[in-house]
Amino acid sequence: MFPNFKWPESRNGRFRRSKTLKPQDKILKKAALPDYRVYELSRIQRWFSAAAGMLLFFGMGYLFYQNMILSLLIALGGLIVPRFVQNHLLLRRRSALNLYFKHALYSLSSSMSAGRSVENGFKDAASDLMLLHPGRENDMIFEIRVITTRLEIGEPVESALQDFASRAGIEDISNFADVFTTCKRTGGDLVEVIRRTSSVIGEKLDIQQEISVMVAQKKFESKALLAAPFLLLLFMNFTAGDYMKPMHESGAGIVISTLALGTLTGCFFWISKMMNIRV
Repeated sequence: MFPNFKWPESRNGRFRRSKTLKPQDKILKKAALPDYRVYELSRIQRWFSAAAGMLLFFGMGYLFYQNMILSLLIALGGLIVPRFVQNHLLLRRRSALNLYFKHALYSLSSSMSAGRSVENGFKDAASDLMLLHPGRENDMIFEIRVITTRLEIGEPVESALQDFASRAGIEDISNFADVFTTCKRTGGDLVEVIRRTSSVIGEKLDIQQEISVMVAQKKFESKALLAAPFLLLLFMNFTAGDYMKPMHESGAGIVISTLALGTLTGCFFWISKMMNIRV
């Protein structure tokens, strides 16, 4: 009927896909879906944190040694700062994901208790999270949209949840996905499972918040104690420079300054480990 018509072909001879994507295809194509077990800093974040760290380390080195060469050598330690920034942002992202997951489970439990299906329950959860956090996109809303999109194209909800759990790497989400999959296959009470899971996660988050409040004062005190030697040394250098000269010009003074700086560094890591309380 159309003798001059030819199928569009790519360079390797296969048919080319249309560039027009449906909304659900855009969500699945948007990512290599995020892996919440790792956090990649942008180039600007990495450079800025490294520069700030090197400046801070240079200041500490000059404060202890009053020597430009030694201060520049110590400034190289600022290159490890991006790793600390990366770990901090990763922990904050995972904590927020766990909190929003609890909110999503509350919404899903309410929807299913009202007789709605699992698919409609996930759609309602995304809408409820948008109401709780208006004008603010977060990882959990994105993941719920990915799940609903997969359900629309015929993928089982169990596989969608298992994929999310494997990328999240959070114990609560993994446990929920495993229990949900088992109940879905064996005909268990999904409403009770979701209600119980949200209750347990809520209790864990409450305990974590109580612990954070309890150790907040101790964290502030530890930071003040770590800052005190630097402030004292700064005061002595400004007000009694002649008195501090032996510390900067003699070999014994440099050794003592190095031991003091190493001790303060060890105290920093020790206190950080003590204050990192897991539930």
